[in-house]
Amino acid sequence: MKKLFKAIFVSLIFVLMQTIAQAAGGVQISYNVTFPEAQAHYADVEMTVSGLHQNTLDLKMPVWTPGSYLIREFEKNVESLSASSGRKAVTAGKVRKNIWRLTTAGLNNITVKYRVYAFEISVRTSFIDASHAFLSPTGIFLYPEGMLNQPSTVHIKPYKRWDQVSSSLERVKGDNFTLTAPNYDILFDSPIEVGNQDIFYFDAVGVHYEVAMYGGGNYDKERLKKDMATIVEKETAIYGENPNKHYVFIVHNLLRGGGGLEHLSSTTLGASRDNYATDAGYEGFLSLVAHEHFHLWNVKRLRPIALGPFDYDNENYTTNLWIAEGFTAYYDNLIVHRTGLYPVENYLGVMAADINTLENLPGAKVQTLAQSSYDAWIKAYRPDENSNNTSISYYNKGALVAMLLDLEIIKSSNGAKSLDDVMRYMYNEYYKNKKRGYTDAEFKQGFEMAAGKKLDDFYSRYINGLDAIDYDKYLGYAGYKLMNEYAGRNEPALGLTFSRVPNRLIINGVQRGTAAWIDGINVNDEITAVNGTPVTTPAALIEGKSVGDKITVTVRRDGKAIDLPVTLLKNTEVKYHIESVAQPSAEQMQVRNKWLKP
Repeated sequence: MKKLFKAIFVSLIFVLMQTIAQAAGGVQISYNVTFPEAQAHYADVEMTVSGLHQNTLDLKMPVWTPGSYLIREFEKNVESLSASSGRKAVTAGKVRKNIWRLTTAGLNNITVKYRVYAFEISVRTSFIDASHAFLSPTGIFLYPEGMLNQPSTVHIKPYKRWDQVSSSLERVKGDNFTLTAPNYDILFDSPIEVGNQDIFYFDAVGVHYEVAMYGGGNYDKERLKKDMATIVEKETAIYGENPNKHYVFIVHNLLRGGGGLEHLSSTTLGASRDNYATDAGYEGFLSLVAHEHFHLWNVKRLRPIALGPFDYDNENYTTNLWIAEGFTAYYDNLIVHRTGLYPVENYLGVMAADINTLENLPGAKVQTLAQSSYDAWIKAYRPDENSNNTSISYYNKGALVAMLLDLEIIKSSNGAKSLDDVMRYMYNEYYKNKKRGYTDAEFKQGFEMAAGKKLDDFYSRYINGLDAIDYDKYLGYAGYKLMNEYAGRNEPALGLTFSRVPNRLIINGVQRGTAAWIDGINVNDEITAVNGTPVTTPAALIEGKSVGDKITVTVRRDGKAIDLPVTLLKNTEVKYHIESVAQPSAEQMQVRNKWLKP
């Protein structure tokens, strides 16, 4: 018994010493990243962990990256993992899809070597070739289980003639190729661009901004500096402060690029390199800048309670992405409007396009806004041929709901408040004061405080319900109305979309409730003839025909020709634009001026 007590006591002391050592920074972690085969899309990583006092060490790789709500299985790109301590090989083997277990009994330090394949072009995944390396850290760096709060350093050894590193991570002693992170949440939230990117800078609201342009393009640096600074100023004015000292825009200019991913002190943007010279292309890029930069407040700091601390092994579910992303989608175009670079008609046109997108989706009658947020992990990032019939985008409807709430708050407060006030209040109350995320009920209370009224009915209809949105009610507050350019037309439609195959009509979508849906035309069918006449273009399917006509559609399905009798139905597509009422009242103009203020 005495020996047993002694053994237990020694074990407890061992665990206590281990905990104290780790808490005091006894464990040190560093990475050395090289690119000996960049042309083949590989990074070689050497990870060193010292100060260990444990029998086993589990190394993990996140399965997703914050801001992109899909399990991406980054561990699939890891290969050739080995471990050693001095000259002694250390046993390492997988115990779960994203966990490698190392036997470390009696060892103070270990070195782990592995390779990562990186050949997926997106703002959320790593990509390496001979021209540059974009490192999305969740898919590059293994971390020791239980040590997410540990600091680490990353040393980059560039490939051949690469001479630039762009990242929001702090430099170690001014060395541009040696970076440090205070914990893994920061490391995982700080992408790294390595290569010969074109870098320029600007300062705004006391923050030093870096813009790292990869891929060339017809951009005007001086124009971008001025306009991006204006966006920063307009967004900072909403929240009352900009919490960064240094912020980095990493921009990948490709032949056809797009999208963005937010981070705490940086963002990665995708752009089309030749679009900067057109009004539409430049305005679109500024909107993307405004969107991702707005995220440094909304979602990175003001966040749903489920999104932090992160569980990097599993889905992190929330019903509030319509606020985190949808409201950001609302503000991106509104902020560009506030810069004064484009007329108000451009902004109203964007909002009308958002309305058209939602109103032409059959899924708007199936999936609620709250559901679209929660199901992002299984639907939003995994679209299929039936997605438009069953789901909506929390970006799209979330932006429209933000517009409705903005107008409601302005109207109900007699112009004293707007959605800006709600965002600022929530940021101060939950990020700064309570230092935690918000619940759905708490954000609802924020809206109600600003509006001075309960919003139960609004939530029941538009957030948690499937009611058709009464756009004219809310736009009417500002003296605007919707006009449907397709009202009164009586044209037939099948309700089909097609793959982009020249001179072939291969179906990739069938819209719910349409003639094609009702009469059994399927995705992957190839339409070859209508009423016995060969067809190769969509227009030929209904040319010369009327609503109610009965036609025979010949399709090739699974190698067989099938004749399908189809009754043509009316095309129900809408195309709205927003226009002013003839004589807006003083009250309507008060709301309009508050809403569309410069």
